[in-house]
Amino acid sequence: MTSGEGGGPVRVTAMPPAATAAAGAVCISSSAVLMRLAGTSASLTALGRCVFALPVLGALAWLERRPRGGQEAPPMPSRRRWLARLAGVILAADLIVWDHAIGAIGAGLGTVVGNLEVLIISLLAWLILGERPRRSLVLASPVMLAGLVLVAGLVDGPGARAYGADPGLGVAYGAGVALLYAIYILMLRQATSSPGPPAEDEPRAARLAVAAPLFEATVGATAGSVVLGLALGDFQHGLGPAGWAAFGWLALLALTSQVIGWLLITVSMPRLAAGMIGALLLIQPAGSVALSYLFLGEHPSEPQLAGVILMLAGVVIAVSGRAPAVPYSRRRTRIIRQASAASTGSSLPKSP
Repeated sequence: MTSGEGGGPVRVTAMPPAATAAAGAVCISSSAVLMRLAGTSASLTALGRCVFALPVLGALAWLERRPRGGQEAPPMPSRRRWLARLAGVILAADLIVWDHAIGAIGAGLGTVVGNLEVLIISLLAWLILGERPRRSLVLASPVMLAGLVLVAGLVDGPGARAYGADPGLGVAYGAGVALLYAIYILMLRQATSSPGPPAEDEPRAARLAVAAPLFEATVGATAGSVVLGLALGDFQHGLGPAGWAAFGWLALLALTSQVIGWLLITVSMPRLAAGMIGALLLIQPAGSVALSYLFLGEHPSEPQLAGVILMLAGVVIAVSGRAPAVPYSRRRTRIIRQASAASTGSSLPKSP
């Protein structure tokens, strides 16, 4: 990622959007492991991830606003700014539920189960935004679902006990994580969408603010974590067995996931179909399973590992098809009328 002359908007200059999103997914694959190492309560983990990320994202957002080429970058429209903040509140709820899923089924598998969101994203994008799923994603869906069934421990062989303190409860939490995560991704994608086609002499990537919408979403997630933590009485658990060292793990979580990982994912969102975004994010669980094995000593059963392999096979199928073109139009959808002034593309409608 680079900034334009004089501190223009952060942009990716060399990597194609699919590769950029994949790199972001690799970065966030450590999230569940770092959450477990921190050992804090669910709400405090969500709050720490956001609070430590805010100064870095705020500085990057300020750099994006600096004048470039003699012109000051336009501010983020108010409606899209509030849409990003609302997406952040959804993210806070997602992080809290995810923490409970990790406690029930482990860091690696808790991440895998939550990635049912790839199917929910495609369904919501089709029903609400009119974005038809690609054929390759439709073909990949049964493979992904079969993998999720195996990962959840619903089909374990003789003598193979599913890993996790309560795999059934972990699956239930994971389903909630998947729904919240899908809503968050769609809303954030709407908030990062460009309001119109780029000028002939300006590449579209250079016009999109990347850090600003993610900063606004993190502001919303911070507020949401505080409200939900107080409502649930979750802050009373304190720092847990890790003590003050937990703040170091939370700071690392904020830097790798909320800053670097999500900057890479956010910059790619407006240039990818919604279903493709979800499919690429399935790279995350494979890395999470590997890291949880190395650093936490988690040992999923053989059927569960087979499920992970199936899910990765689904990713390969999903991304094998040729990405459709992304034309611009002035067609508006219901979600845009209610939440954003951004216009929609026929293949890339503006969801959050």
